Amino acid sequence: MTGIEGPFWRVIAVFRVASLVYATVLLLRAGGYAHPATGWLVIGFMTLWTVATIFVYSDAEFRGWPLLIADMLVTLGCLLATPLVQGAYQVGSLPITGTWMGGPVLAWGVYGGRRVGAVAALIVSLADLWLHGIRGFDFETLPINGTVLLFLAGVLVGHVARLAKEAEARLQRAIEIEAAGRERDRIARNIHDSVLQVLALVQRRGQEAGGEAAELGRLAGEQEAVLRELVRLRPEPPAVGTADLRVLLQVYGSASVTVSVPATPLPLPASVAGEMSAAVGAALDNVVRHCGPYAPAWVFAESDGGAVTVTVRDEGPGIPEGRLEEAAADGRLGVAQSIRGRVADLGGTVTVLSAPGEGTEIEMSVPAP
Repeated sequence: MTGIEGPFWRVIAVFRVASLVYATVLLLRAGGYAHPATGWLVIGFMTLWTVATIFVYSDAEFRGWPLLIADMLVTLGCLLATPLVQGAYQVGSLPITGTWMGGPVLAWGVYGGRRVGAVAALIVSLADLWLHGIRGFDFETLPINGTVLLFLAGVLVGHVARLAKEAEARLQRAIEIEAAGRERDRIARNIHDSVLQVLALVQRRGQEAGGEAAELGRLAGEQEAVLRELVRLRPEPPAVGTADLRVLLQVYGSASVTVSVPATPLPLPASVAGEMSAAVGAALDNVVRHCGPYAPAWVFAESDGGAVTVTVRDEGPGIPEGRLEEAAADGRLGVAQSIRGRVADLGGTVTVLSAPGEGTEIEMSVPAP
């Protein structure tokens, strides 16, 4: 038995053995009941099933609904055999199984949680109450205490087992995050000691040499700034299946593009974050195309709790009124599809604010989870 579930299944195995001993003592004290041979036959079958479940439940490969259902059916069969052993079943008397019938209730609770445990308790309780009502129900003497105890066992054990599983998953996640952090620190040290120093050297020597080397130095300086920002940024790990939009936007930072993001994460579903990043990239491509390769641009990201908004702004010549519609009609779909289409598919909105000579501002907003 591995994982957090192991102790639960071991406790259930101990419970089954103890309950089997108790049922055997009850049979001995009653002198075998009305039909001793049948009673010992049922006890023998209970013993075999107890041994089988101890070994089968210990293997996670076999632990599943087929085994759980078989466990319930065997227990119900032994329980419903009580009249064949005891004869006229008296209200208030324990069945041949004694407390052994609680085994599947505990097993269902550990496997499926408190709701599944409650369902198992309901099934066993109905069978027990039916036995007591064979000769007619007497609500004043029905063993309600046993039913209540079964429900408490199924619900409480199921709830505790589910909490234990969640705690184990969180612990495993924390261990993975810690390991990833240590690896990130190691890579950051290596980058700082090698790549960043080389880029800084190329930038300095290029500026000193002038000419074409100066352009090479400028490019090296831009890449150094981007790489330093990526090494510096330490996003908090979002939930599984999500991505921190800040990390994706930081890639666009350069000497001419300023990226401003909040200090706290901007978690979005991974697919949504990827599409938003692609839309920002398309907007920056338009800045380069219409304003020049070194035109300054700004990327701002924020969250107001209900939506995540990213704004791309430039100080270029602006967009004349009707120009976007004219471009879409001519088949040039940079803004219509690469930006508006992407964001619209995400359930978001795009607002373009521009006027000739006043630059352009594209605001993209998507619902936050």
